[in-house]
Amino acid sequence: MFTHISEKAKMFLVSFILLFSLTTTVTANEANSTTRQLLQIAEYVNVDYSSAVKDGLVISEAEYSEMLEFSALAVEKSHQLDGGEAVLRAAVALEKAIKNKANPDQIEPITVTMRNELMALSPAVSLPNELLTTKQVQSLYQQNCAACHGAKGQGDGELAATLEPTPTDFSDKSRAMNRSIVGLYDAITNGIEGTAMVALSHLTEQERWSLAFYAGSIAFQTTTNSPATVPVGMTTQDFISNSPNVLLQKFPTTDETNLSKLRANPDVLFSADDPLTMAKQQLSASYDSYIAKEYKKAQSEAVSAYLDGFELAENALDAYNPELRLSIEKSMMAFRQLAGQVDKEAELKAMLEQSKTQLSQAQDILSTDTLSNSTLFSASLIILLREGIEAILVVLALATVLVKTERRDALKYLHFGWTSALVLGVATWWAAQNLVTISGASREIMEGMGALLAAVILFYVGFWMHSKTNASAWQAYIKENIHRHLSTGTLWGIAGLSFIAVYREVFETVLFYQALISQSAPTQLSSISSGFIVAAIALAIIAWVMVKFSLRLPIRTFFSFTTYLMLILSFILMGKAIAALQEADIVNISALPVDLQFTWLGIHPTWEGVIAQLLILIVSVIILMGIWPSRRKLNA
Repeated sequence: MFTHISEKAKMFLVSFILLFSLTTTVTANEANSTTRQLLQIAEYVNVDYSSAVKDGLVISEAEYSEMLEFSALAVEKSHQLDGGEAVLRAAVALEKAIKNKANPDQIEPITVTMRNELMALSPAVSLPNELLTTKQVQSLYQQNCAACHGAKGQGDGELAATLEPTPTDFSDKSRAMNRSIVGLYDAITNGIEGTAMVALSHLTEQERWSLAFYAGSIAFQTTTNSPATVPVGMTTQDFISNSPNVLLQKFPTTDETNLSKLRANPDVLFSADDPLTMAKQQLSASYDSYIAKEYKKAQSEAVSAYLDGFELAENALDAYNPELRLSIEKSMMAFRQLAGQVDKEAELKAMLEQSKTQLSQAQDILSTDTLSNSTLFSASLIILLREGIEAILVVLALATVLVKTERRDALKYLHFGWTSALVLGVATWWAAQNLVTISGASREIMEGMGALLAAVILFYVGFWMHSKTNASAWQAYIKENIHRHLSTGTLWGIAGLSFIAVYREVFETVLFYQALISQSAPTQLSSISSGFIVAAIALAIIAWVMVKFSLRLPIRTFFSFTTYLMLILSFILMGKAIAALQEADIVNISALPVDLQFTWLGIHPTWEGVIAQLLILIVSVIILMGIWPSRRKLNA
């Protein structure tokens, strides 16, 4: 396996497999960090500038010096953003206005513009599934914040008199109306340079978010007990990313009283959301952004409507009504395509209503009253079977190759790969339950890149195996090459492929089961567990049969069979990779004129996916036809 390529190429392949996701994450994190820092700067200047300048005069040299420093930093960091020209213009305008000692009412619209542009460039923020209890977060606040900000958050802690600038008074409602939750979170996480606010990096993400929500609630405590309502179209991302003043502008159907209730008691935002309700809210938000001519944001929200909403419920719906599931997919794809075009208000409005009507039908089907135990069992069974079979095929094919090549000692590398994937899958489940909410786009990017990498490697392996289908040639190859060339670098490459093939399926399985459990009653967990157990037993039987069957095959028959298996898997994974990257808005979507969809083969009705799979098919046929004559000649 991988034996006629150089050792450097082998090691490059191994390194690529193991480090690809790391380097991609680092790059994404750097861009995200710059955007978040700029958001924090814009918000901080907006809130604190009134303490520095009044009527064109500096009233606090320390505050004004800080404003100059922050505005210069904003210009510097804006140069680092891809596609951040509008942000840079706003940062330059902000710096100029501060140098001219403009009044606070002139600074605010500049910082709002800057934040809006940054929000369009920012990925969704990952939140914990739930916040700490009120008692826990109050204790956390007293331990970490009260010394400076005071026991009641009024900026009068025992150290406050010694600090310059003075600590923030969280009870000042006029200032709090201009502070976002994510701005508070970033200050807690990273600290604020030039102030006494240090990074509380020793706290967990859940603790930092809980502190941010708590600090953001102090100015909004109210005596009324009436519950808050989430404005139509407003998502949790909207709520945490914007100040109350901005939210009042963006969602005119709500008022300050309701937003104050939400800031005072944000638990309603962390209740178990119905993914179909989330889908409808995001579609409505996308339409509103489109009307406001914020086309990039509209597309992002349309993508989120599918990935963070509908996709999490589609397995349960597919077990009950596959026709409706397919119809909703088509409607939401059409909505997303329209959201990327100008002057399509009427068509987008019609598609919005159609999609929301279909989603309501799905909600009726999947309500607690109608989501039967048999439906949950079927959905659970289908999820594990569908995700498990592909992984088993890849791992068993690689294992059988190692056995046939008399390298059973190398099986430990293969087993290390897939068992590591299972362990990481359990860790992913725990993290998804306790630490963070994994965004749909992140999930699809990981799955798409994993599938693409696996498709390319399987394509290569398939042709390598085809070249060894002649028995005599194979025996000579083993004798002369296999022990010399099947080196440690190559074996780690096998481990990497085994890991990728299994983890991408485990990752998706974890999130689908998490969504399925959220749609069931506690008494129905046994139905989900039963479906999982039956599927696991079925997968074990399938694996056992395949092992017995493949080991008994003659060398030539085995390699011929495995060649086509590898090429078929490559074909399927290529289609799935393109589909996943399309759902994550990485690859464009161009619909076919006909409804050509066979999901079990990875075939979806888009030109991009079909062309990629056709390339796999055409190259396979050409190379196979070129090899056949030489093989017949050898047999003669």
